[in-house]
Amino acid sequence: MNNIAKLGATLFAICAVAALALGFVNQVTAPVIEERNIQANNESRQIVLPEAKEFKQLDNNVFENVEGLEDGIISEVYEGINGSEIIGYTIKTLPKGYGGAMELIVGISTDGLITGINIGSMSETPGLGSKAADPEFKDQFNEKQATELNIVKGKATSEDQIEAISGATITSTAVTNGVNAAVKVFNSSLK
Repeated sequence: MNNIAKLGATLFAICAVAALALGFVNQVTAPVIEERNIQANNESRQIVLPEAKEFKQLDNNVFENVEGLEDGIISEVYEGINGSEIIGYTIKTLPKGYGGAMELIVGISTDGLITGINIGSMSETPGLGSKAADPEFKDQFNEKQATELNIVKGKATSEDQIEAISGATITSTAVTNGVNAAVKVFNSSLK
């Protein structure tokens, strides 16, 4: 019985030391991780709105009162600025794909053109849904008017159509839904 108590106390001491060490490492690395996340988001904003030199976050009320949006699909909205001129907006959306929520940043210029999309974290099927991040798919959105876009299987025959990824219609639809949510926010609150 005494050996069990010693073994339990030793195990408790090892767990306590490990927990303290993990807490310390987390405390030290948290600011670095946060800084890298901010840097990655700024790089994504720069990719989708390349003419902007700086970005200013707008209040959530820009998108919270927009009718017809799925709850939680819009994460944040930034204004892209070059000097004193507003170039456009970047809107982060979180559409639900086949593998769960995707992180998508959409750039829209002040004249109502989609300047680009960038897909951040996603857990779509490798080789199928993950093709959403490939230029062949995501570049279809570039220079489209900020109006509702539709996904089509096969060849796109009009300006408002996006060709789905073969075998990944759910992912293609999710990306298009994310872009459409950003377009809705732009047309309702930012235009």
